[in-house]
Amino acid sequence: MAEALSLTITTARDELTAIAEEVEAVADREDWPFDLVFKVNLALEELVLNVLEHGFDDDDDSKECKIDLTSDADAVTIVISDRGKPFDPLTEAPDADVDSVMGERQVGGLGLHLVETLMDEASYQRTDGVNQLTLVKFRSDP
Repeated sequence: MAEALSLTITTARDELTAIAEEVEAVADREDWPFDLVFKVNLALEELVLNVLEHGFDDDDDSKECKIDLTSDADAVTIVISDRGKPFDPLTEAPDADVDSVMGERQVGGLGLHLVETLMDEASYQRTDGVNQLTLVKFRSDP
């Protein structure tokens, strides 16, 4: 049986706990393993924070991020949508520096690198002024 979740977030720092709780409720009903819950919550936290902190101008009153999550027997699919600045995190984010010593690394890119490592598929599109990032995590290793 498929399970769906749809949330609209406006202030990520205040709502991250609520997002995690909603995901965990779906995970309980769908009997997800712990590592799947962890990976989905970590990816959502990283991406929602990035959208709300970097995707809009400070004075933008339309600052919000929509999360649509679907869980079925094979996969969890996450769609993150926003009307912020056009930005494809899969091609435009800085490359993560994973080779330098921690104190010498440039800021940026590491969170997205982590998300891409955790998820099995990722795609981006912008349609009618909406950024849409789709992530898929298979319920079992492909």
